[in-house]
Amino acid sequence: MRFSVFLNARTMRPEDDRQLMKDLESHALRAGDLGFSAIFMPDHHFNGYMPVASDSFIFAAYLAAKMPQMHFGFSVVSVPLHHPVRFAERINILDQLTDGKLLVGIGSGTTPEEMIGFGVSYKDAGAISDRNLELAEALWAKAITDPAIEIDNGPHQGRVLQRIAPAPYTPGHARLMPVAMKETSARRAAVHGWPAFIPAFTPPRIGGTEPFVHVKKFFDIYHGLLTSAGHSDEVVASALDWTTHTYQCVHVAESDDQAREELEVILKAYQAAVEREAEFNARAESSDENRKTDRTPNALTEDWIGTWCLYGSPETVIEHLQPYKELGIGNVLCGTTTGPLTEERLRLGNQTLDLLARKVMPALA
Repeated sequence: MRFSVFLNARTMRPEDDRQLMKDLESHALRAGDLGFSAIFMPDHHFNGYMPVASDSFIFAAYLAAKMPQMHFGFSVVSVPLHHPVRFAERINILDQLTDGKLLVGIGSGTTPEEMIGFGVSYKDAGAISDRNLELAEALWAKAITDPAIEIDNGPHQGRVLQRIAPAPYTPGHARLMPVAMKETSARRAAVHGWPAFIPAFTPPRIGGTEPFVHVKKFFDIYHGLLTSAGHSDEVVASALDWTTHTYQCVHVAESDDQAREELEVILKAYQAAVEREAEFNARAESSDENRKTDRTPNALTEDWIGTWCLYGSPETVIEHLQPYKELGIGNVLCGTTTGPLTEERLRLGNQTLDLLARKVMPALA
């Protein structure tokens, strides 16, 4: 079982953005020194949720120069927000810079405010995402002598005459990682021999205290499609090796009581930041075409904690993860900087990295 770090911190003021970038750099370098397998980042815009996530490809390239052994991933790229040409180009560049150690999570996005900023209607995001992925595949496959590819997809327009440059490092292109929540997404991952993100809830309810029930359901669907797709044993093993279950907040301490006490401090700050952002998001949902149909529970509820958090002593965390390992989850993605990244929050995040590396990872490797 692999362990990866999800850089998912927030700032509350523009003045804090630069320090956040520096702190995330040091946190990522620490994770590399401790033996974590990958650094993942989200794709977000216009608020304090991971300010550097406005172009995570740039930050990943910067870190890749300092950590050549590390894999890099995205959880997840909001495909409708990216012109398919720029999507394909950025992935190819990073695929080359990392020597193929790249995992690109893909999704249709979750935030109407972000869609509005890029001229995308939230209600059309799924269709625009699917078409963008079709166009990206065509662009990756295009030779200079092939006919031009016409791009006419919502706000994304263009006509590509030659090819995408540079060429990818990985044959075809870097691995994409769909969220295996819909059968179409699970099938896309399985048919291509890609890993997938395995969620711990079933919409419209985004939370609950029985996450493993949902993880097993979605994993079994994906696993069945993957193993029946006709791939070699090597391709199947590689896909499962990186098939990922994500925790938005992972916190480890010497005892369960200490971990719970510190977790609640982290989540109170996180929830305050979310509520601040929600005030602005509400403006974006003033029209029906940009109104969300689901709501995430308050982070201080047991439903949110049960779905999105992994916490406790090293022994408790090992016990929690053992069934996931036995199921076949290959990569545990750990949000270790959740919430506003204060000096104290960074200390707690580093504490979690150290305990995971010293006590949890050796037991589950």
